[in-house]
Amino acid sequence: MIFPSLTRRAAMAAGFAFWSALALGAPAKAQDFPDRTVTLVVPFAAGGSTDVVARIIAQKMSEDLGQQVIVQNVAGAGGNLGAANVARAEPDGYTILMATVATHALNPLILKTKPYDPEKDFAPISLLVVVPNVLVVNPELPAKTVQELLALLKAEPEKYAYASSGNGTPLHLSGELFKKMAGVEMQHIPYKGSGPALNDVLGNQVPIMFDNLPSSSGHIKAGTLRALAVTTAERASSFPDIPTIAESGIPGYETYTWNALFAPANTPQPVIARLNEAAKKAMADPAVQKRMEEFSAKIVGSTPEELAAHVKAELAKWIPVVRDANIQMD
Repeated sequence: MIFPSLTRRAAMAAGFAFWSALALGAPAKAQDFPDRTVTLVVPFAAGGSTDVVARIIAQKMSEDLGQQVIVQNVAGAGGNLGAANVARAEPDGYTILMATVATHALNPLILKTKPYDPEKDFAPISLLVVVPNVLVVNPELPAKTVQELLALLKAEPEKYAYASSGNGTPLHLSGELFKKMAGVEMQHIPYKGSGPALNDVLGNQVPIMFDNLPSSSGHIKAGTLRALAVTTAERASSFPDIPTIAESGIPGYETYTWNALFAPANTPQPVIARLNEAAKKAMADPAVQKRMEEFSAKIVGSTPEELAAHVKAELAKWIPVVRDANIQMD
């Protein structure tokens, strides 16, 4: 016997004390978080809006946490590669994800092979920002409002096409939701990124496009693109004169790009709370708010529970759109 001098009751008490000490030790360790570098995985290439948001917030979170938060770009498979890496990471808070509507609402619905479950495999931390999309047209198109565009599409349903940054992207789905809710038809022309799509819209090879507002803003200001409406429920603060699609004749229409922080599932609650606190402090910083306003990002800074509800609502919104458009990718 290992403990020959112990009675059965004493042995049971000793065992209980041992496991209790371990259980009590876990929160204590979590309360010491972080004691080393935190890696923030961006599942896209450097330079895009998600990467910019990540680098701005990483700097401020580093100051609050007292440890460096480094950004690691893990691009590939439309964001799935980086997201899957975080889902499989150690659930200790030292590897977290800068997620988007693509990684946590669209890709899980579109892909035949599911590399992760957006709800079960992640612990939500905070919804950070919402970035509007915008419906733009080449100035030669005879439509200055959403209603005029709808009239053109209904008069000649086979004539017009819209560009997006690629099949299954948030911008593609913005167009499909527009078609579904307005009861119109447009051919979808996918490109390998927003840049090539914009070039063809500027050249009038394709007259219509759904784009992220930041990437189109310079062309809108220069008059080389005409903005008909933004896709968010409220007007963008940087372009207050551009109406929303909802107020332009399609009530209830709302799409946007968003960025949020997630940790692997089963990350201790005190660690999640500490990361949430640091993220919300970062988003409340005046310098961060000024940077976000420069590219029309609306700051949110939610609780973990609010982010979980947001993901659930996004999945519910996009299921019928993906189904009706018959969008599926390998």
